[in-house]
Amino acid sequence: MRMAKILEMAKTKLPHSNASLNEILRWLTSQQRRIVACVRELVERESPTQNKLACDELCSYLAVEFERLGGHVTVHREGLAGDHLQVDFSASVGRKPLLLLGHFDTVYDVDTLKSMPWREENGRLYGPGVFDMKGGIALMMFALTAIHEIRDGLPRPVKVLLVSDEEGGSNSSRAITESIAQQCSAVLVCEPSGPGGALKTARKGVGAFTVKVAGQAAHSGLDFDKGQSAILELAHQVLTISQMTNLERGTTLNVGVIRGGTRTNVVAAEATAEVDLRIARKADGPIMERKLRHLRPVNRKCKLEIEGGINRPPLERTKQVVALFELARSIASELGFALEEIAVGGGSDGNFTAGIGVPTLDGLGAVGEGAHAAHESIVVAELPRRAALLVGLIEAIE
Repeated sequence: MRMAKILEMAKTKLPHSNASLNEILRWLTSQQRRIVACVRELVERESPTQNKLACDELCSYLAVEFERLGGHVTVHREGLAGDHLQVDFSASVGRKPLLLLGHFDTVYDVDTLKSMPWREENGRLYGPGVFDMKGGIALMMFALTAIHEIRDGLPRPVKVLLVSDEEGGSNSSRAITESIAQQCSAVLVCEPSGPGGALKTARKGVGAFTVKVAGQAAHSGLDFDKGQSAILELAHQVLTISQMTNLERGTTLNVGVIRGGTRTNVVAAEATAEVDLRIARKADGPIMERKLRHLRPVNRKCKLEIEGGINRPPLERTKQVVALFELARSIASELGFALEEIAVGGGSDGNFTAGIGVPTLDGLGAVGEGAHAAHESIVVAELPRRAALLVGLIEAIE
């Protein structure tokens, strides 16, 4: 069923536009099957980050559907990555816009549906990308639908940005995200929730580094003493890097990939390590970059080359973030459920918006588990109240 048909069927107004949030929740609950159909439509349109054609097809599809909701669509064309979708919803009220932020790319290859098919089972929806984060896109759409149909219009301008490369590092979309966020009073990130539906008030910053070692090749039997092992040198560097981890400050370094050598009877001339860095504080980024760039070889006959840097600043739990969370918790209480907060190690595009000083609240998407895994799923019964929570925040944030 096409999304437009799903949303058209959902257009059943309440008798007045002054409905309480609980009345909005009841209306959204009555639309639960249509929300599920919306999620299914998105999941079954596979969109791997690295597949530009698939991402562009989903971007075009979403552009039409958001336009049907009354938004003004701008497609940011990309040469290599998929295109990015911006939607602007105007309002007669002169308040600053609010940004709903997310992505439509997934980590799953095309045809993953064959081994990981869409299904509904025991109150959960399963399928590639259902949790991260196509469920969140459906929540955006139904929150906006509820406001248009029940409130007779938005109480403020709203911008939606859905990018195609978040899972790959957001290299082509970061500048767009930051530029749009700077125009907004706050950013609501519809990435998956934390366990139990918790909102994410802190995310670690992310860095990616490559340590390259150049040694001297030699025959390991005939000329062992003439060789300078890049692998042995890299082993020393891996130990040094691991000792930079500081769990108390939330700083971790993980050497996740190593490569080196050609044959067992050759002293390795080259070796490489790929390092993942996570930081909880923005100020720690330059410090850790300096430490990594100041690595020195133990064997002076080997050479080191360090590449990379911080690619996502942390989303820190600032007073602004706490204020947004407390507002969300108050709205959730009005809707009849408790809301918790959590700090997580993974990054999102919310890191970028928080990094430039725009108040950002993350984890407002679907409630579920198993991101990037075969058991990825979301809880059906949570969909209406997560959409209602979005409605409340759109209306309440100054």
